[in-house]
Amino acid sequence: MPERVQRNPARAPARSGGSSGPSDGATNRRLDIPRLGRRRLELDPDSFARLSERVARFLGTGRFLAIQTVVVFVWVVLNVTMVAYQWDPYPFILLNLAFSTQAAYAAPLILLAQNRQDDRDRVSLEEDRSRAARTKADTEYLARELAALRLAIGEVPTRDYLRGELDRIAERLDELAARAPAKGGRKRT
Repeated sequence: MPERVQRNPARAPARSGGSSGPSDGATNRRLDIPRLGRRRLELDPDSFARLSERVARFLGTGRFLAIQTVVVFVWVVLNVTMVAYQWDPYPFILLNLAFSTQAAYAAPLILLAQNRQDDRDRVSLEEDRSRAARTKADTEYLARELAALRLAIGEVPTRDYLRGELDRIAERLDELAARAPAKGGRKRT
């Protein structure tokens, strides 16, 4: 009688040696559990973005353009003059393929760098806005304080006002002093 196949392989009894099945150990491997030894290639998005920025910066330099110009010039000269060693004859299809490949990689790297720059600009703009709001609030506070000081100072007598009052008091005292000896006979010393 044939063996009955169980639906849940985790509950299946372990087979002990025997002639039923392959002898390479494939019966011990379970297909419903992933291997633990597999490693996935994980890239840090931030480090990849930094690399794309460096590449984009290099692609936009005069140095890159000079190097590319020299390479293209040497490529064309060697393929036109050295007939025995022509690896890319006149229509220069391989050179066009190299340019296409370069453009295919350069465009996304430049876009990644631009996106990263946009993120930095957005953060900088938010910081500028918050700094401007704080500065505005500080300025408004100082304006209110200055207005309060002006009102408080408005109630305080000024130097000229005090001099005038003291001069009037001194004149009245002189008048009173001049009248006093005539009335009472006492002299002020």
